[in-house]
Amino acid sequence: MLIAGFPAGAWGTNCYVVAPAAGEECVIIDPGHQAAQGVEETLRKHRLKPVAVVLTHGHIDHVASVVPVCGAHDVPAWIHPEDRYMMSDPEKALGRSIGMPLMGELTVGEPDDVRELADGAALKLAGMDFSVAHAPGHTKGSVTFRMPELADVPPVFFSGDLLFAGSIGRTDLPGGSHAEMLESLARVCLPLDDSTVVLSGHGPQTTIGRERATNPYLREVAAGLAADPTAAPRRGM
Repeated sequence: MLIAGFPAGAWGTNCYVVAPAAGEECVIIDPGHQAAQGVEETLRKHRLKPVAVVLTHGHIDHVASVVPVCGAHDVPAWIHPEDRYMMSDPEKALGRSIGMPLMGELTVGEPDDVRELADGAALKLAGMDFSVAHAPGHTKGSVTFRMPELADVPPVFFSGDLLFAGSIGRTDLPGGSHAEMLESLARVCLPLDDSTVVLSGHGPQTTIGRERATNPYLREVAAGLAADPTAAPRRGM
């Protein structure tokens, strides 16, 4: 399996391009602010053909390039219905202005083909299997994508802004909820095998085993307690 990731734009949001191998079809995950050029460079380098864009949630730092990327390759975008409005109204999603100079660089709106994700959905894209889990807390429509273990690759978990290396996503923006975040961590993350590779929306990759042992939020959730929201810095919009 081929997974190429790079941090994009003003917020350093991780965009991922996933394919069975070089020269095949691929899926693009979270093409955020200023990600289009990096996506095109990755596609050329590995000779890939996109079939879909999938989005972990609707914040502008994860969806800012969805219109040009989908338009350039005539592919659909998948997003949870509770976050769909954010593509057309990013400032409402943040509860504040993100700044006119930055807004001037963005193509706000929906691509021509938008499809909605549901909890428990099984997506078959580019010959790969993605299991969808609704994981509210950072936003109402946050989701994660899990890929199964293959012969030579451990299971992979695209966590969006649910789980980071050593931290979790912020919950103080519209639609955020610390209680829902803790519930999502317990329901979605804790059952995963320790070998699962976590590829998050910001920061370096990690594993579920490492986070189970060291992440203060996941440790407290595993103990059945509510973590102190000041225990570690949190990332995301």
